Order: sequence, then C-alpha cells, then structure tokens
Amino acid sequence: MRVLAVDTCGAEGSVALAEVDARALRLIEQRLLAGRSCAEMLMPAIRALLETHALAVKDLDAIVVVRGPGSFTGVRVGLSTAKGLAQAARLPVVGLSRLQVLAHAAGSRAAALDAGRGEVYFGKAGQESGEAVLHPDEVRAQVAEADVACCEDSVARSLPGARRVAAPTAEDALRLALERLRRGEFDDLAAMDAHYLRRSQAEVVADGAAR
Repeated sequence: MRVLAVDTCGAEGSVALAEVDARALRLIEQRLLAGRSCAEMLMPAIRALLETHALAVKDLDAIVVVRGPGSFTGVRVGLSTAKGLAQAARLPVVGLSRLQVLAHAAGSRAAALDAGRGEVYFGKAGQESGEAVLHPDEVRAQVAEADVACCEDSVARSLPGARRVAAPTAEDALRLALERLRRGEFDDLAAMDAHYLRRSQAEVVADGAAR
C-alpha cells in the first residue's frame, strides 16, 4: 500500500511517502516545508515528491492528513489539499490529531501544543475526544508535567517539567496511522473536518457582529 502523508499544522510542514504492508512501514521519502510557506509550497512539494518516485496521485492507495490543532491557515491548507486529492482520485483518508501524533512519537502519556493567550492544546494519548484548550494549571491538575510531551518554547516555559521533543512530522503521522491503515479503518471524507479545538479570532469577531 502506497501512502502519502501531509502535515501543515505547525511552524514547519512536511509531506511523506511510504509503503505499508502487514509487517512494516517503509518510509520512501519525507520533505520538509519552510515555515509559513505551506500555502504556496504544499502542492508543488507533493507533485515533486511523487514525480521523483515515478508516481502519480492515482498510484496511491491512501492519504494520511494531520487535521489540527495548530495554525488555522496551515490546518485549512493541509486538510483541503488532502481532501481534494482524495476526492479526485477516490482515495481513502485517515485524519489525525496533531496532539495524538506528538504523544505517540514521544512515547508519552499526553501532549501539549501552544494555543496562544497563555493556554495550551492538551490531550492524553489515545483519547482524542477529550482534547481541549486548557490553562497550564488545569493540565497539572490532570497529569504530572513529566508525562507531557511538548515541542515548542512557549509550552516548555509554561510547563517547565514537560518533556521537550522534536516537532512531529508527516512520517510520525504515518506511524500513528499504521494500524488503522492495515485494518482499513478510514474516515468519512465528507464529514472529516479541521480539528481546531478553538475558533479563530475572525470567527469570534464575525459571530459577535452577527448578534
């Protein structure tokens, strides 16, 4: 099974191509996207990645996409691109939470990402439905800081006991999605949406103006 993975939720994006079978995942190649350039570089990067290995989108068997939380623009770009490719080529899709990808990559009980305003996006490993925007004190009330993985300076400052690790990539998303890919457990493409956890400021302003 040939699988393309897309992650544009963080400060730096990435795309990865892998072969998956019943025994293992073999990474073919991963390419990083410069910070804040995902909107311009994502499709060219995907095209170049596939062409390098003499493949087209129709040669893929599935797509994995990280759907947030993170940069609102990055989340939208990555998700819309993955959904567009999947719809055009009739490919199944696995959508993942970035918090779950981070926790899995770090081998940690929980993960936290910067949510701005002195808060963090927080989630326990294997519990995407319980992810939320919390104050650091609320995180400490749930788990020990040492059980939390983080990949950003701001989170490391607000949770100084957390374990600092590298930011998750598309390859990490592939590894988290591996069992779902093997089981054929895919998401409903039409229903799959961005995993923001918090509305953007533009949405808050628009909602207030409509009242």
